[in-house]
Amino acid sequence: MSRTPVGIVVNGVTGRMGYRQHLVRSLLAIRDAGGLPLPDGSRLWPEPVLVGRSEEKLRDIAERHQLSGWTTDLTSALARPDVTVYFDAQVTAARGPALRQAIAAGKHVYVEKPVASTLDEAVALARLADEAGVTHGVVQDKLFLPGLRKLDRLVRSGFFGRVLSVRGEFGYWVFEGDWQPAQRPSWNYRAADGGGITLDMFPHWHYVLEHLFGAVTAVTARAVTHVDRRWDEHGAPYDATADDAAYAIFDLSGPDGTPIVAQVNSSWTVRVFRDELVEFIVDGTEGSAVAGLRGCRIQPRAATPRPVWNPDLPVTDRFRDHWQEVPDNTEFDNGFKVQWEDFLRHAVDGTPYPHDLWSGARGVQLAELGLRSSREGRRVDVPELAR
Repeated sequence: MSRTPVGIVVNGVTGRMGYRQHLVRSLLAIRDAGGLPLPDGSRLWPEPVLVGRSEEKLRDIAERHQLSGWTTDLTSALARPDVTVYFDAQVTAARGPALRQAIAAGKHVYVEKPVASTLDEAVALARLADEAGVTHGVVQDKLFLPGLRKLDRLVRSGFFGRVLSVRGEFGYWVFEGDWQPAQRPSWNYRAADGGGITLDMFPHWHYVLEHLFGAVTAVTARAVTHVDRRWDEHGAPYDATADDAAYAIFDLSGPDGTPIVAQVNSSWTVRVFRDELVEFIVDGTEGSAVAGLRGCRIQPRAATPRPVWNPDLPVTDRFRDHWQEVPDNTEFDNGFKVQWEDFLRHAVDGTPYPHDLWSGARGVQLAELGLRSSREGRRVDVPELAR
């Protein structure tokens, strides 16, 4: 079986996400499986070209995985004729200039979210990619994870009847860094560096809500900094200026314009008392579901018990026992890898990718409007983006 090598610049590979999820668990995993099968019977063979700022770290990763292509010079990497795809997993503030350079070089572009720090920049990048005629996409990994795929299956089957509401809980306690190392980089907590949970997570919630339930038409949010002093990677204290929690209500326009209310709490200052770090609870006229990253449980209308409120007696009903686990019914691969395969097929075909930079721009728009809602203390409508 013939192989079709495709050079892929991976910029930001020395970071946690760029290395673990995108290089090791996606591109190298595709190689370990013998390449990506294409319709013509050949197999696409990813050839990563590692790009970053640290020559030492790049050399170490390349040697560890027997890769020959690495450089600290993005310009030279993009000039290679064998490179057709550019991927960006840098910090958000560095993404715009690199994407512009890759688009100008005629490369297909695939990027981590958020696409940019501002809506104006996100829209400008989407327009540039359209004008260049390249395939462009943004990472929307939650849609490709088992729990959300099961939830999507329920929505498409009509299980819920008319969806009434969605509730989302996301978060965990990120250590301050003084006596236990923080699980997230310090730039996440500095507004000047593009940090903040609203900019980080609202783009996620946007594509989940938009894809599964309907367009987001308005947002009411409260973004706060609960912990205002943290310690960085070198043990030095710093002022945390970015929001570490955001509480939001999203108005959605469901099928045929039916209203749906979504409430999503996002926090890096919450201790977990749920089955997974993120859970979505969906209630509809014909049934309800609770979905995490992997699992999904349902309770149909016909099997809904009859709870009775009586504060004078202890609760004896085991409410969780009334829920049924949704079976896998298939083998779920790593969500990042599945989306990489989907994007690469579109890039090879030269066809538009559904999770494109415009979708990413709408996520940045929602983050900006959420922060405006928090500042102004009011509900903010979400206008349609002009292309």
